[in-house]
Amino acid sequence: MNYTWATATDVGHVRQMNEDSVFPEGDGRAAGPALVAVADGMGGATAGHVASRVALAAATTRADGAAAATLVERGNDAVLRAVAEDGSLSGMGTTLTLGIFHPEGRLELAHVGDTRAYLFRGGELDQITSDHTLVAEMVAEGRLTPAQAETHPRRHLLTRVVGMAGTEVDTYDVELRPGDRVLLCSDGLTGMVPDHAIARILHEASDPAEAAWSLVEAANAAGGHDNTTVAVVDVDP
Repeated sequence: MNYTWATATDVGHVRQMNEDSVFPEGDGRAAGPALVAVADGMGGATAGHVASRVALAAATTRADGAAAATLVERGNDAVLRAVAEDGSLSGMGTTLTLGIFHPEGRLELAHVGDTRAYLFRGGELDQITSDHTLVAEMVAEGRLTPAQAETHPRRHLLTRVVGMAGTEVDTYDVELRPGDRVLLCSDGLTGMVPDHAIARILHEASDPAEAAWSLVEAANAAGGHDNTTVAVVDVDP
């Protein structure tokens, strides 16, 4: 398989700093393996900004054929080390969703938090990852409906982050097909733009770059309450 990707990030209209990070920072094309990741940091002062960048740097440097989950675990260890070395960073953490696009057409995903991975295939948008949030757990347990979860006051409360000792990493394997489009995104997108509108943008965009920036623009047009970061990967024969 051949992969073509584009990434985009924007601070939005409300936040003073962009605490998201994305890898790679530029567009590209390769037959694979190709590594793409999105992280959304959190913490006091500049700590969220630090957490996402520390985790992503550790997870994407010298990947050396390691499994996606191993790379995310490296990011987790790096954040913990940074906190141990600088007490002012205590409490910082980050989400991290990382995908390795293999030459044979397999997508290997590792995921912690509420950044998401979606598969757009045949006009249908499917969320691959599960959010590690309190409300997502409540929906899974039948205590909330999806509609109630969308407006719940604690909908952004994470139950699992990179920067937590012993954090568990979810993994997924997806067999890709030519014509598929994969989206990784921070909740700055999904909190502002509903899935049906995301699907429409992915359907209408002629290439990953147009899709990526159209998604960011849609989040900002809806209010831009958070940083928005996306990575879009097209699968070609």
